[in-house]
Amino acid sequence: MASYVAPALREKFESLSTELKDCILEHNVRLNTLQDLIQVLEKIVAEGEE
Repeated sequence: MASYVAPALREKFESLSTELKDCILEHNVRLNTLQDLIQVLEKIVAEGEE
């Protein structure tokens, strides 16, 4: 599955660093809402703490 970023979130997503955007996209997620984005960011942080 390829990652998807909804048009409504595109501006917020594009404001992130290239490294963070790449990390998010590697998780093969569908970002339809801001909550979806927050959840994947929380997951990335949790993975970094392991």
